Amino acid sequence: MIQVKRVYDPPTPEDGLRVLVERLWPRGVTREMARLDLWMKEIAPSTELRKWFSHDPAKWEGFAERYTKELAEKPDLVSSLAQKSRTTPVTLLFSAHDVRHNSAIVLKRVLEQQG
Repeated sequence: MIQVKRVYDPPTPEDGLRVLVERLWPRGVTREMARLDLWMKEIAPSTELRKWFSHDPAKWEGFAERYTKELAEKPDLVSSLAQKSRTTPVTLLFSAHDVRHNSAIVLKRVLEQQG
């Protein structure tokens, strides 16, 4: 099971493995508050892609397509995370305000396709 959740939301026992999938540390969050098991900044969108997207919902489809291509260039990271999700619940943590248009949604889709 893979779920996505804002890093600002309180942790729950159902979260399982808590993985921050952001390149930058979220503002105002301490490590104690985040209760991370893993920070995979390397799997986050590139700085160029993140800046291009700028959380603009009008660019969502283009962002999703470009980020999926970036993830295809990181098969070891994607495979490692997909493998973990087969044995334990995984919660992908993101910091964006928009819960429908963020990189964790795209990553979840790619991980689920790995089966």
